[in-house]
Amino acid sequence: MAQMATAPPAGATPTLGQKGPAFSLQSLDGTTVRLDDVVGRGPVVLLMMRGWPGYQCPFCTRQFGDYLANAEKLQAAGARVIFVYPGPRDGLMDHAKAFTAGRPMPATFTFLTDPDFLFTNAYGLRWDAPKETAYPATFVLDPKGVVIFARISREHGDRVPVADVLAALASR
Repeated sequence: MAQMATAPPAGATPTLGQKGPAFSLQSLDGTTVRLDDVVGRGPVVLLMMRGWPGYQCPFCTRQFGDYLANAEKLQAAGARVIFVYPGPRDGLMDHAKAFTAGRPMPATFTFLTDPDFLFTNAYGLRWDAPKETAYPATFVLDPKGVVIFARISREHGDRVPVADVLAALASR
């Protein structure tokens, strides 16, 4: 009998074979987005950015651009891409809008804010140090919400290349 995937304990980072913890976050247009509503439409690439540690992270900027440049390949793989931008509630939406300004996203990309680190803490990604927000992380969830790829970076510049995400999507 097959085992059902379960979510990790609250505040623990999900690992391979576990369900990604459910969340509801706000998009840049004010819409509430729930993970449960997205995973049923195909695999999800979930990217935790550093967000607003008091400045726009240059590594996040480069990573965001890399994913936008590879949007067609990600769409061809059937993926929905979700960027999570954490930070203190005050001014977070304005900082997120400034981060994405002038960079149109395809319909399969969603940019969400994580005010006060609710998502960040639920996924065990809080980088609790001065001028820090979250550990950059990349998860790929299958259409049932099960983690099929996960990598947490412990350095600012250590980001998962799009090619690694495409390989994970191809292997499912």
